[in-house]
Amino acid sequence: MTKLQLAIAVALGTTLMACDQPANQQAAPTQAAPAPEMEVASSGDAGAYAADGAAGATTMADMGAEPDSPFDTEYEALLLSNTRQLITEGVRSGEGYFSADGSEFIYQAEVAGNPFYQIFLMDLETEQAEMVSTGIGLTTCAWIHPTMERVMFSSTHEDPNALAKQAEEIAIRESGEDRPYGWDYDPHYEIYQADKDGGNLVNLTNTEGYDAEGSYSADGSKILFASNREAYSRSLSQAEQKLFEDDASYFMDLYIMDADGSNVQQLTFSPGYDGGPFFSADNEKIVWRRFNPDGNSAEIWTMDVDGSNQRQLTAEAMVSWGPYFHPSGDYIIYSSNVLGHANFELFMIDPQGMNDPVRVSNTDGTDILPVFSPDGTRLAWSTTRTEDGSSQIHIADWNHEQALELLGLD
Repeated sequence: MTKLQLAIAVALGTTLMACDQPANQQAAPTQAAPAPEMEVASSGDAGAYAADGAAGATTMADMGAEPDSPFDTEYEALLLSNTRQLITEGVRSGEGYFSADGSEFIYQAEVAGNPFYQIFLMDLETEQAEMVSTGIGLTTCAWIHPTMERVMFSSTHEDPNALAKQAEEIAIRESGEDRPYGWDYDPHYEIYQADKDGGNLVNLTNTEGYDAEGSYSADGSKILFASNREAYSRSLSQAEQKLFEDDASYFMDLYIMDADGSNVQQLTFSPGYDGGPFFSADNEKIVWRRFNPDGNSAEIWTMDVDGSNQRQLTAEAMVSWGPYFHPSGDYIIYSSNVLGHANFELFMIDPQGMNDPVRVSNTDGTDILPVFSPDGTRLAWSTTRTEDGSSQIHIADWNHEQALELLGLD
């Protein structure tokens, strides 16, 4: 279990069912590229690196910073206003994204009768939502194509055992059985595109292994995603097989492909989990989070869209993840537990990592997976600041000018 898995389990109080039966599919070929260049932002020394820039663990003392002084701030009231719960139906909700014109919102939610997240599309004017996934299997990581004509999400609904796994999970929950927390890297996860009503599903990846965490470029021509397909596409050494059995995310790297699923290219080649990639609004940069090979810490990184010029922005030796560019490109927002193992708060940092991060959230509860609206005036994120402590998506107005001032960029 990695630090992220354990910390989120404690912070959100959730238990996910692990579904680890391998598929029997032929892995699609990918185009290899040389290991790209890597550099480290000057705001923190990230320690040791592997060939592709895998950061070594760094303590706060190594950074020469006081543990609490940079973040002993209360800026939430300056940055966020009119905060409210956006998703009010269902057991829990999380990881939502705006459409290109800001009128729609796609997200995942667990509803009564189904123990696994499904994908929903909401009209933000009426706040009415409809399910666009199949209702079968696991789903995650949805996105609306910039043309507003179709959606994308990851799903295991084509797993022959999907319904049996759902029934098993329902039975386990009804029994009240205690289980250790598990994070799903189900090898049946594929990335699909569909019409906005869920029709005309097309499998874009069709490769053995976990294919998920997809996002469109601003022009809709490319898709970024994370995959551990390498572990299924070649023979592993005994040492590699042991690493993979201990942590299925060890071989997770970032890939880019055309929006129709063709022309797949691998962007990162680092041991450990590279995931959660997003394009900048100008399609020039990618931001993502990279775990150490041991899975005990994660940092925020950026690179060019061809995988070159990899740059580490944070060096907190904790878990920093869920990064997202502001549409202006002036800064990146993300979540980190630098203040405490199970205390995830929102932070922002300049895209070069030249200055200390600035803390955004102060309200009690876990705050993760922040995303901006396309015009940069709203922020949506998943949080447990609810009456019953469940994780639900909230939305607020965002003060861009105040953010620039706090970051020293005005």
